[in-house]
Amino acid sequence: MDKIAYIKSKIRDVENFPKEGIIFKDITPLLMDVKGVTYVIDTLVENLHGQRIDKVIGMESRGFFFGMLLAQRLNAGFVPVRKKGKLPCKTIAQTYDLEYGQDVLEIHEDAINKGENILIHDDILATGGTAEAVVKLVERLGGNIVQLDFLMELTFLNGRNKLKDYPVYSIIS
Repeated sequence: MDKIAYIKSKIRDVENFPKEGIIFKDITPLLMDVKGVTYVIDTLVENLHGQRIDKVIGMESRGFFFGMLLAQRLNAGFVPVRKKGKLPCKTIAQTYDLEYGQDVLEIHEDAINKGENILIHDDILATGGTAEAVVKLVERLGGNIVQLDFLMELTFLNGRNKLKDYPVYSIIS
């Protein structure tokens, strides 16, 4: 079995979660599998083709899992982007649309230095609203977005369209 097939085999579908009609992509079986986690990190790093990354941004909360490992492998800092009120120091905020309303993401205002090379990571690219909000935060702080990467992309939701000015990579579509 190749790497991608192996990774796919470790992601389970949970029907009607968190609400009726939704099929939730559960990555916890993948997280429990050291071989699968290694395949994910290897694949994401290989796709960067040796580009220098200063900071990896992980989106709350499932973007933290692989984001931290990517930062370690890339010898880069890790920056969490969190929901409103979860970060302890001075932040900047960005509102974004959800399928069912709006929410707010925040980043520490001193998390990125102007001109730093930034990799943005999350587990799933769906509608693109969360990723677009993070892009806006990074741009406001002066970061240079090298790429956005995802474990999975739900292509039927066209989230990539909101990110068309940046390179986007997903392991699974």
